[in-house]
Amino acid sequence: MKTRGWGWILSAAMAAIVCPALARAQVNVSVDLSKTQGPYEPIYRWFGYDESDYTTMKYGRQLLRELHDLSPAPVYIRAHHLLTSGNGVAELKWSSSNVFSLDKNGKPVYDFTITDQIFDAYQQAGVRPLVELGFMPKDLAAAVPGITAYELHYPAPTMGGASNNPPKDYRMWGDLIRHYVQHLVERYGRQEVSTWYFEVWNEPDIVYWHGTPAEYFKLYDYAVAGVREALPGAMVGGPASTGPANPKAAAFLDSFLQHCLHDKSAADGKPVPLSFISFHPKGRPTVVDGHVQMGIAVELKSVQRGFQIVARYPQFILLPIILSESDPEGCAACSMKVNPANAYRNGPLYPSYTATAMKAIVDLADEYKVNLIAMLSWAFEFENTGYFEGFRTLATNGIDKPILNLFRMAGLMSGERAATSSIGAMPLNELVSEGVRHAPDIDAFATKGERQAAILLWNYHDDDTPAPDAEVKVSITGIPAGVKRVLLERYQIDETHSNAYTVWKAMGSPEAPTPEQYAQLKAAGQLQLLTSPDWLDASQGEVTVATSLPRQATSLMHLQW
Repeated sequence: MKTRGWGWILSAAMAAIVCPALARAQVNVSVDLSKTQGPYEPIYRWFGYDESDYTTMKYGRQLLRELHDLSPAPVYIRAHHLLTSGNGVAELKWSSSNVFSLDKNGKPVYDFTITDQIFDAYQQAGVRPLVELGFMPKDLAAAVPGITAYELHYPAPTMGGASNNPPKDYRMWGDLIRHYVQHLVERYGRQEVSTWYFEVWNEPDIVYWHGTPAEYFKLYDYAVAGVREALPGAMVGGPASTGPANPKAAAFLDSFLQHCLHDKSAADGKPVPLSFISFHPKGRPTVVDGHVQMGIAVELKSVQRGFQIVARYPQFILLPIILSESDPEGCAACSMKVNPANAYRNGPLYPSYTATAMKAIVDLADEYKVNLIAMLSWAFEFENTGYFEGFRTLATNGIDKPILNLFRMAGLMSGERAATSSIGAMPLNELVSEGVRHAPDIDAFATKGERQAAILLWNYHDDDTPAPDAEVKVSITGIPAGVKRVLLERYQIDETHSNAYTVWKAMGSPEAPTPEQYAQLKAAGQLQLLTSPDWLDASQGEVTVATSLPRQATSLMHLQW
């Protein structure tokens, strides 16, 4: 594998001499396994994508199986366009299932051919759907002034067509949802479908919905009534609105909760069902002085505001919260060629950002005492695109990207969350208010399971610029009495570990790798050990591990006894 060039090393060393702030950091991290902070909720195991038809394609099927394999808990998948009309051919930001049409007499016709192909692929891979009920079938879409086309194609705004209009007949919309869920129950079984989640629409507070908030609430009422008629007790929710740091988005989320709490359903006059609450926090990277600068504070502000809103409702505070898109920015299909700030997506910056955000989001959930169950990454794969083109994906042409290895690390964590402290950690309030713009955030997140523990460690900074490695000493206490030795396995994501992108660049960035090159890239895309496993002596329930952690690196220390 390619190592950092001498030029980079010399420039970093010279910078450290000139600027003391760049001197090699010395950081102490403490982990106390005897102090637990509640169950480890596997919020990482949720993924999504615009193009539902990629589900059944070559690399889509391959990736679904990999996602199943990285987590001991069930993996959930969310996709757009499950109800959209069309030929079932995927393209950037567009897919279709053609599930609904009207015959010449205006009677509904249901065709579940493409639907079955998608959900069969989920079943075969062993993953579960978070079923997003959208978008509007062509024959059911109401007329909206100024919107003439049913579908628009990227780079045009794909949500600008009539596929995002309200229904012309809400009762027919509710019947569509009832038939849809009834078919799923008949094909996959009541017990299985009862483990799925049903979410109504996507981001109805912006141009994904060409109606008013009141019309969305009506859409929601008829949809959940249809779901519950086919599957009583089904888990239904929404509103899947955008980041509540925006006052308009915050008002929409609050109005939706008010509707569910106080109004009667437009569909049946009964109380409005709500099993979970969803919204979409996003960051905002930019290019500053020729380098990518992440905007983690933007995402965390939205998380915080959303939790604050939910926490105001005693009736809802225990409901599961699903961040059904939680990402560094808002356009998975916009490559780094389209937006250079999206260059973060191929290398170790994406995993270290996500690790930092994951802990901060869990800490915010603790602070507001809400029930967070999901931090869904809106990332999958794009077929028939170039290698490492800079889309927000987990893999490229079947080659796993570094971000996928972070989720593999998270899948090795289990049990209870354990207390950690780090002198290099950014305080939570500063992470939320300003991000990581000065010293790096060198912090840890730990779990204690049955005869094992895991410590996730990172060296993150918003600015993707060269910096010396951090020298980190991790002290782990609270190992059970009587344990004399522990087995330590150390995994790492950095420029030269668990990183197929570096290998691909060292090959000359081939767009048509040879079979031998492809095999090398496949291997480089897997989660890799930093060193051979070590047996460590545990003295009085404690071990200490020293490590060098490069900037933007993420490491996992896995201990067994």
